Amino acid sequence: MSNVDLRSKKSWGALAIIAAIVGAIASAFAWTAGWVGSRTTSQALVSETPTPFPPGFRRAHGKGMCFTGNFIPAGSATSLTTARLFSQQHTPVVGRFSIGTGDPHAADSSTKTLSMALMFRTDDNQQWRMAMNNEPFFATRDPEGFLALHQATAPDPATGKPDPQRLAAFLKAYPEAEKYLKWAAQKPAPGSFAGATFYSINAFYLVDGLGNRQAVRWMMRPHDPFVSLSEEQRQKADRNIMFEGVSQRLAQKPLYWDFVLQLAQPGDPVDDPSRPWPNDRRQIVAGTLEVARVEAQADGPCRDVNFDPSTVPSGVNVSDDPVLNARSAAYSHSFSRREREIGYGKATEAVEKQEVK
Repeated sequence: MSNVDLRSKKSWGALAIIAAIVGAIASAFAWTAGWVGSRTTSQALVSETPTPFPPGFRRAHGKGMCFTGNFIPAGSATSLTTARLFSQQHTPVVGRFSIGTGDPHAADSSTKTLSMALMFRTDDNQQWRMAMNNEPFFATRDPEGFLALHQATAPDPATGKPDPQRLAAFLKAYPEAEKYLKWAAQKPAPGSFAGATFYSINAFYLVDGLGNRQAVRWMMRPHDPFVSLSEEQRQKADRNIMFEGVSQRLAQKPLYWDFVLQLAQPGDPVDDPSRPWPNDRRQIVAGTLEVARVEAQADGPCRDVNFDPSTVPSGVNVSDDPVLNARSAAYSHSFSRREREIGYGKATEAVEKQEVK
């Protein structure tokens, strides 16, 4: 049960402010644009998609940019998994940077959430796809809870503020969300993709040659330092400041992230992404991601890739995390709709040229 005194008007005022902030960044997990949990959840979440939505764009994290590069393993993960990513000399990578909003024309400063998606193709013709945010944990324990969060923090048309009773009911049903609400309210606005840390959020299993499984979560930890969005950048209101910044940075030299595995211990929750594991859990630097080049997504190498995080190679298993299952369905739903629009010519050249260059 939440330790917030829901009967206190003062507490409610503070919580309402937090809720309003979270309502504004609910697209941090923009998978809701096509989330398919249950049939009821699917219909409700799809109804949140902006109408009309520009054809040919992703419903989740619509504004983005493709990148290419390489992954160089460190050799430290080969005892945990047979996945070739960690044993072959290097692996080419196709990826995508994006911001946490469904609107493909939104200003980069409109959200604090940045995302990195990756597709590795190893020499055994297997793929490993990832979709990560700069969010270390999820708001709720299941997809229905996130839909409830979105509804509970939505402004009441009569007041323009979240309904305290609706918010109280939500926190009673999902007390774990209070932690996320407070964290999100204090989260600094990033000023660059280069210094952002990206998290898997969900747990997976690494499988060795004997079939032993080790539960892991991971992060892509940057070599560049974190930089907050400056007041000058806010005032300029440059709509493409993040994407232009990463393009300018890569014109000078590549960007690097370490692939850091966090190993669970017995008893650590594997099916609840709202519960981060203790910081003292063992971490392994499994290799380094090198990002060398960016391209517009309208015709770049990431355009036709569905970055479904449930696409894993031999040596890796998905967990029973219900949020992971819902993410997979959402990505599939969004991809199918977008491909139909492109295939039927609805994604016109004029629309595609409005994407980030």
